[in-house]
Amino acid sequence: MTSSQELFDRAKTLMPGGVNSPVRAFGSVGGTPRFMVNAKGAYLTDADGRDYVDLVCSWGPALLGHGHPDVLAAVHAAVDHGLSFGASTPAESDLAALVQGRVPGVERLRMVSTGTEATMTAVRLARGFTGRELIIKFAGCYHGHLDSLLAAAGSGLATLALPGSAGVTAATAAETLVLPYNDLAAVEAAFALHGDRIAAVITEAAPANMGVVTPGAGFNAGLSRITSLHGALLILDEVLTGFRTGPAGYWGLTGVNEGWTPDLFTFGKVIGGGLPTAALGGRAEVMDYLAPLGPVYQAGTLSGNPVAMAAGVATLTAATASVYATVDARSLELSAAVSAALSAAGVDHSIQRAGNLFSVAFGTSGRGVHNYADVQAQDVFRYAPFFHSMLDSGVYLPPSVFEAWFLSAAHDDAAMNRIFDALPAAARAAGQAAPGADSATR
Repeated sequence: MTSSQELFDRAKTLMPGGVNSPVRAFGSVGGTPRFMVNAKGAYLTDADGRDYVDLVCSWGPALLGHGHPDVLAAVHAAVDHGLSFGASTPAESDLAALVQGRVPGVERLRMVSTGTEATMTAVRLARGFTGRELIIKFAGCYHGHLDSLLAAAGSGLATLALPGSAGVTAATAAETLVLPYNDLAAVEAAFALHGDRIAAVITEAAPANMGVVTPGAGFNAGLSRITSLHGALLILDEVLTGFRTGPAGYWGLTGVNEGWTPDLFTFGKVIGGGLPTAALGGRAEVMDYLAPLGPVYQAGTLSGNPVAMAAGVATLTAATASVYATVDARSLELSAAVSAALSAAGVDHSIQRAGNLFSVAFGTSGRGVHNYADVQAQDVFRYAPFFHSMLDSGVYLPPSVFEAWFLSAAHDDAAMNRIFDALPAAARAAGQAAPGADSATR
């Protein structure tokens, strides 16, 4: 049997860093990445034959658990008819109708292949619709690797951004304003200075790419009010939260009751049931600016791929109220157990929640985490020993403290008990960690 170490050594000779997505390299926690060869229910199995309770769930898509029979049957049936047609298929409309039924603000939907592509298209569409060039995003929110959204904050509030990655030009970054999250006053200031140039504000419905950060009361509603007042669009990025935190995503938990709807949504992860599918949707007036009806061009050979559509339809169909109730309950149960174990070990922490998503922030009990500055100020060094202790006990956590934890409807009592049994030792390991002993990076 080929081991994960052998596979990683080979991969490093073939791919940059040996991976196709950076967090998989374990750079934030150290050690050898586990190469997975099988997934079923709540479990992953690696190349060494070890199984793990999975708290990554493919970064969200495995809401039902891995290998759900309805999803597998739908995919197998679709494969029998062909892998890709390069033409329209009935399943595209079937999935779009399911999304529209869950999220009434989606009057039109365009299928794409990745969350990055969805946000890229939404930003282009916002610029095309408004005739403006600037985009506001928030520090710590991640919207895929679109150049203009890989931007770092400038020298002060309402100043143009700086490149946040090599290969992003200063001119491209300058099309973005990067503001502190949960700060409506900063948004107001940006619009006061640049309002007639701002095409859109893009925000994660609930940030979950710097760990989970809960939107403050009225924050998203305030963004809707401000953008509407100034003729800009609000893009709500639900690539991660969409159909994961509830039947209508995080907007369904908040916006419905608060009486606001974004102009555009972006979806990914759960919408594809584990296959590469994403989408953007929203007001018909805006969406109809996309080609072939409008002047904003977007196309994709594999957009609406029939096999991916089948997986998405089957996943959303099977994601019933009981599924969400199970995931919600398990999330509350697990986050309470994590907090209890850390408290028992004397480890200062806070639990960050957004619906059934949560994460742990170390050294933050007195203030919590409300923005990226808070995230950066936590005791990051405690996560690597916590992670590896859990891994050694057969629990696979996100290999970075800056990520959300995910559960599925397949996490039964046996899976949960394995996690509970592993927590005390992991909490002690976190408590014994010393600053400077980690290799964690964002």
